[in-house]
Amino acid sequence: MSPALNESLGVRLRAVTPDQPMHWLRRGWQDLRACPLPGLLHGAFMAAFGLILLSLAGQRFWFLAGAFSGFLLVAPIAATGLYAVSRELARGARPNLATALRMWRPNKPTLIGFGLLLALAGTGWVLTSAALIRAFAGAPVNSPLDFLRVVLLAREGHLFEAWMFLGAVLAAPVFASSVVSIPLLLDRRIGLWAAVLTSWRVVLAAPGLMSLWAALLMGITLLGMLPALLGLIVVVPLLAHASWHAYTDLVDASPLPARS
Repeated sequence: MSPALNESLGVRLRAVTPDQPMHWLRRGWQDLRACPLPGLLHGAFMAAFGLILLSLAGQRFWFLAGAFSGFLLVAPIAATGLYAVSRELARGARPNLATALRMWRPNKPTLIGFGLLLALAGTGWVLTSAALIRAFAGAPVNSPLDFLRVVLLAREGHLFEAWMFLGAVLAAPVFASSVVSIPLLLDRRIGLWAAVLTSWRVVLAAPGLMSLWAALLMGITLLGMLPALLGLIVVVPLLAHASWHAYTDLVDASPLPARS
């Protein structure tokens, strides 16, 4: 048995119920209310990044469609500091902004390396999405209305279906690899591949529940993007804190040594 698989099997999976995703969202909201500043600043940064992207891309929605959907691939690593806030709240501590910022120190090579891999996956999807829309759209896609008319509501061809299929092919393994692994890497002393294997074990053990959780993450994020991206200020920390509680409910990592 490989060391990574052996280490992964040292993490026990917990039994889950279909109503737990809503429970994770409620607990995430409680964490945001208990320590709002780090979360709201993370959300404001994400919203500002999106607005900068909008201004730079201008009338190139064929590029933005992939960029904004690719945001979902790299969001888990961007939320690392908020996982730390939720962990401290669960311990009865009083976290603050410094608690979140400490997670970005350069002495965490595993998290940084995983973040680079997620960024590479996101970049690959952005380029693939842009190439697909540019090559097969029946007319220029320069605005959201163009995307609705030319891609989503097109009477001929299956461009939207192909776009969604390719996105799902890329997003599904990324989600399966990261949904538990990033908070696990933050919380416990475990190797990267063992953490990824643990994440896959969780998804394979409860595919229906984890599909529902992925759909909730995507749907709530898209709703947060609608009001000029300003909804992300609240949505980003809400989902980050909720994802921490998903991790603690899905796996029992207590056999592994804790990180400070």
